[in-house]
Amino acid sequence: MAAAAEPGARAWLGGGSPRPGSPACSPVLGSGGRARPGPGPGPGPERAGVRAPGPAAAPGHSFRKVTLTKPTFCHLCSDFIWGLAGFLCDVCNFMSHEKCLKHVRIPCTSVAPSLVRVPVAHCFGPRGLHKRKFCAVCRKVLEAPALHCEVCELHLHPDCVPFACSDCRQCHQDGHQDHDTHHHHWREGNLPSGARCEVCRKTCGSSDVLAGVRCEWCGVQAHSLCSAALAPECGFGRLRSLVLPPACVRLLPGGFSKTQSFRIVEAAEPGEGGDGADGSAAVGPGRETQATPESGKQTLKIFDGDDAVRRSQFRLVTVSRLAGAEEVLEAALRAHHIPEDPGHLELCRLPPSSQACDAWAGGKAGSAVISEEGRSPGSGEATPEAWVIRALPRAQEVLKIYPGWLKVGVAYVSVRVTPKSTARSVVLEVLPLLGRQAESPESFQLVEVAMGCRHVQRTMLMDEQPLLDRLQDIRQGGLELQISPRSSRGTDRGCPQQGSLCGPFPRFPVDLIPGSVPDALFCCFAATVVSVSHIYSSQGAVVLDVACFAEAERLYMLLKDMAVRGRLLTALVLPDLLHAKLPPDSCPLLVFVNPKSGGLKGRDLLCSFRKLLNPHQVFDLTNGGPLPGLHLFSQVPCFRVLVCGGDGTVGWVLGALEETRYRLACPEPSVAILPLGTGNDLGRVLRWGAGYSGEDPFSVLLSVDEADAVLMDRWTILLDAHEAGSAENDTADAEPPKIVQMSNYCGIGIDAELSLDFHQAREEEPGKFTSRLHNKGVYVRVGLQKISHSRSLHKQIRLQVERQEVELPSIEGLIFINIPSWGSGADLWGSDSDTRFEKPRMDDGLLEVVGVTGVVHMGQVQGGLRSGIRIAQGSYFRVTLLKATPVQVDGEPWVQAPGHMIISAAGPKVHMLRKAKQKPRRAGTTRDARADAAPAPESDPR
Repeated sequence: MAAAAEPGARAWLGGGSPRPGSPACSPVLGSGGRARPGPGPGPGPERAGVRAPGPAAAPGHSFRKVTLTKPTFCHLCSDFIWGLAGFLCDVCNFMSHEKCLKHVRIPCTSVAPSLVRVPVAHCFGPRGLHKRKFCAVCRKVLEAPALHCEVCELHLHPDCVPFACSDCRQCHQDGHQDHDTHHHHWREGNLPSGARCEVCRKTCGSSDVLAGVRCEWCGVQAHSLCSAALAPECGFGRLRSLVLPPACVRLLPGGFSKTQSFRIVEAAEPGEGGDGADGSAAVGPGRETQATPESGKQTLKIFDGDDAVRRSQFRLVTVSRLAGAEEVLEAALRAHHIPEDPGHLELCRLPPSSQACDAWAGGKAGSAVISEEGRSPGSGEATPEAWVIRALPRAQEVLKIYPGWLKVGVAYVSVRVTPKSTARSVVLEVLPLLGRQAESPESFQLVEVAMGCRHVQRTMLMDEQPLLDRLQDIRQGGLELQISPRSSRGTDRGCPQQGSLCGPFPRFPVDLIPGSVPDALFCCFAATVVSVSHIYSSQGAVVLDVACFAEAERLYMLLKDMAVRGRLLTALVLPDLLHAKLPPDSCPLLVFVNPKSGGLKGRDLLCSFRKLLNPHQVFDLTNGGPLPGLHLFSQVPCFRVLVCGGDGTVGWVLGALEETRYRLACPEPSVAILPLGTGNDLGRVLRWGAGYSGEDPFSVLLSVDEADAVLMDRWTILLDAHEAGSAENDTADAEPPKIVQMSNYCGIGIDAELSLDFHQAREEEPGKFTSRLHNKGVYVRVGLQKISHSRSLHKQIRLQVERQEVELPSIEGLIFINIPSWGSGADLWGSDSDTRFEKPRMDDGLLEVVGVTGVVHMGQVQGGLRSGIRIAQGSYFRVTLLKATPVQVDGEPWVQAPGHMIISAAGPKVHMLRKAKQKPRRAGTTRDARADAAPAPESDPR
């Protein structure tokens, strides 16, 4: 592994570069996350080509002058490089004009992880194609299926994952940093080609190279050089009122991964076992494909430390067979993005046998070092195929100690670590250098941070633990180390630091929501650690407050695989929402997405909204339903809801809102709709359209922010099958009474029968029902099959309106409508005036009763040729079914047994959001910035 940093030059000890792909260890003192080294290593050794002048080596780049053989663009200004010469970084492939070298501020990937202020792991989704996107590590275009983060705009080749920064968006407080203001979170490149710089107003985006930067919260775009002229504070941009600020969310670190914290279905571990046939990352830096070595050259496997050997993760390096030791070592360091002085490292031969590999991992293997002749000393064998980078032993190290969130006047201080240095002695030495000599050393601890691209873990170091031994142990495994001060409890703030890993754990909520938990389950819980916070009996859920990280992790693992009455429990981790810290004008948006609606569009929207908003406010309805989100927002004084799905999904969320209304601090949240279903009648009435067809998700959020609030009636349907209308029915076989909520319409007879046939066809082959056009075609087919069918519904049911019997005409279907849209936008009631009835509205407290004579009549209504048969209008209905009859409510069909159906108003009206007629107001620069932040899914033939 890479050796310790040069005295006074770097803070990274151990494996050369801070590679976040493999866990990096970092003792941290303070709650501001892991420490970073200085601006990066100095110039490395000379390599082939002309060395660039002075500033070219900062920050961390190793530039050399190259001859251009094809059209090339500058990665700083994105302009074309005229002439035949450019300057290329050997490690990260950053290309620049000579005139731009002195302005380069983007760090090389070899030192970028060490500059991360707060390490936050990424959540990688499944591999997919990303058109005109560039890898953030090697800066090459993504041509094959690649990886992207579900929370931020990071795109990577699978084999570049080990070298990516753990620099995802910080979406909550974790007890390690508590800033008063929120700063921009810049992400380089992948901007639209027409993006304009916020400072100079010139084009900063490019479709040819990775250029320009964008804040992943507010969407402001700029040149990397111009971004320094912007104020560091981020105001969250045009979506400020909809975003849940990270400072208002607290989730203390423990054994939960980031995907568990964000309730994201985790994809397969990228890079596990490598991408090559033998477990390697099959390409080197710059993604050169492996080819048969030319005559006189050889390919070597290079492992970065013992940990890489155990995981069989290596890089392939091609060098000349006559290459000396220094040239081979430099190539190995470039392949692993290690900006270390080769004089502190050595390449050791890896024994070929598995037994030797095991012995090597245990530290028992010999140390065969490459000599200047490119051969192992004392042997006549050729250079072995597999080698490992190891650090030469050193008697002392110089570390840069970072103060974390402590407000001091220096970025870091340097201390010398000797065999006698312990964690406590380093704290005693550092405090005077940071101006904290008057404070008790007992208030500070060193915390080791294991930082990976996918995981960040923190572990407290014992006071008497020898640091130099610890550093050497870590370096042999291929990990990096850094140290930064940390206050344990109330040292700087005057109040307990939630989530401090020093001393006793404070009580904090880790909410686990399992469905239908039996009472007997609680016998295994420690009463002093776990307490029942809320019980949702109607939905079979309970919320647990857990005051211990270990116990929270144990309960989560216990519950997520437990089954009750044959049904698996759903266990979720919820953060603590600090509603008192919300800005006065904030009205955050709670987003529910049904990924099964609209084919793959629901899944794409789920990812887009996580990137545009705080992922803690976006919920997947297939993972626990709407209850977890409503519980999280229960104490928010004002919030809005966006439901992405069909009419059935909307009814599901509205029903959950009705059941939890008395627990909400905002009892009447307004609900917007992004229609993803087939009919989408409620979405049509509220002007959200006939169905989502690939609009920009950012524009959708702007429309929600500009929408108008309207009221809508909700209706309760009591289904009582005990009182059968026919004496021959056995009441023992009757269904128990149940209650159903209705928003749009309720159909009895032919229209419910068509819905039932469609539903059964979809259940048999769900994979075919991903297109809205196909779904409507199936409706037409089942309708044609029923065209000659006669049920004589008017003889099988009885209708009472306001407790008065109503005589029914000859009909095949009876429909109760609450909104002026039915059957994918048809006006079933009609527009003709009628003195017998009031003009229908969806908030008038009345339902309209309409009849249809059959399938042909229904087709004429949907074609606009006829309207339904107006029968009645009222607020209380009693329907008596004399025999089993198909019934559907808001598109959900079933066969109802003989008995009674009672329809009445369901309490308070619900508040809905109707899309404004005028286009939403938007600031030009902000719109340009966010339009490409979350690209809309490509449309399909629906």
